Amino acid sequence: MTNQFNFEDAVKALQAGKNLNGKDGVLTGLIKRLSEAALQAELEQHLANEPQPNRKNGSSSKTVKSSVGSFELDTPSDRNGSFEPQLVKKNQTALTDDIDQKILSMFSMGMSYRDINKHIEDMYCMNVATGMISAVTDKLIPELKAWQQRLLDSHYPIVWLDAIHYKMKEDGRYISKAVYTLLGLNIHGKKEILGLHLSENEGANYWLSVLTDLNNRGVKDILIACIDGLTGSPEAIKTIFPETEIQLCIVHQIRNSMKYVASKNQKAFMADLKPVYRAPTREAAELALDELDAKWGGSYPLVINSWRNKWHNLSAYFKYPEHIRKIIYTTNAVEAVHRQFRKLTKTKGAFPNENSLLKLLYAGILNATEKYTIGAFVYLS
Repeated sequence: MTNQFNFEDAVKALQAGKNLNGKDGVLTGLIKRLSEAALQAELEQHLANEPQPNRKNGSSSKTVKSSVGSFELDTPSDRNGSFEPQLVKKNQTALTDDIDQKILSMFSMGMSYRDINKHIEDMYCMNVATGMISAVTDKLIPELKAWQQRLLDSHYPIVWLDAIHYKMKEDGRYISKAVYTLLGLNIHGKKEILGLHLSENEGANYWLSVLTDLNNRGVKDILIACIDGLTGSPEAIKTIFPETEIQLCIVHQIRNSMKYVASKNQKAFMADLKPVYRAPTREAAELALDELDAKWGGSYPLVINSWRNKWHNLSAYFKYPEHIRKIIYTTNAVEAVHRQFRKLTKTKGAFPNENSLLKLLYAGILNATEKYTIGAFVYLS
């Protein structure tokens, strides 16, 4: 009869114009009464099954958040202190983890704390402090650390390596730091981010430590490593994975070359360069490079010498069929990951510490992994 009375009261309150949600909303009040009734039933069942003499001992009040608003919940207790409520546990301050999940979901899409707070307020009629949002998102940090240390497959056909830079506060000043991203194609044809590493500078010495980490986590061999033109990185790869074939990014090489070509000559130079990297065979590419040298070598010796000095690592893709070439002759795959990272972080001018950046990137990876969308961080090929 009590439930019938409560329902009728709720209907009358709605007809009188009272809000459905919110602290004093009709639905919030019903949830409060139903929760308290369920807790009382839990206690009575507990007392009935208790072998020792025991009885009710009043109640305590606490603020509980729900999807429709916050309310004061009266939780009953027993004299012996043996009652452990299950519906709303002793230290629980929300009926579900719904709010935390909403915060993490919005955070993984790159929303600012201010926007997250506004959306939570709209949905739950409650204000969420910045500290609470930080506490919720900090739950990702242990997961991130475990993910960074997880065991990997022993062999990867292709691994792309690149770095992206962010501003970060350190010792009271903001400095640029590099996030090293390793994207692997496993033997099942699926791309996955193998690791994220943070360093003050992008350099060959740090690449060596990154590759050592891969080896320590179970990677025994990589067939092809696709990298940009960073000096020393091929040597770092060969140190840890001596059998790995190096493919320097052709797009990076072209961009770097064009920096040294006068603007009036760039169109003609590109037309003569195209037969080099689009040749059907390595032999044809080398003939085209000779022709490029004969025509432009006198004007741009540094550019031609750069192609010749790096040719062994620039031309590795010619031994593979066309559909494989398209995958390995640029670092576009990992740069696509970095484009998604930039979307996530575009509202952030700088980061106060390493964890604040890495947990955001990790949240984005989790979000993309669940969706398996083309062009996301991790997707089925």
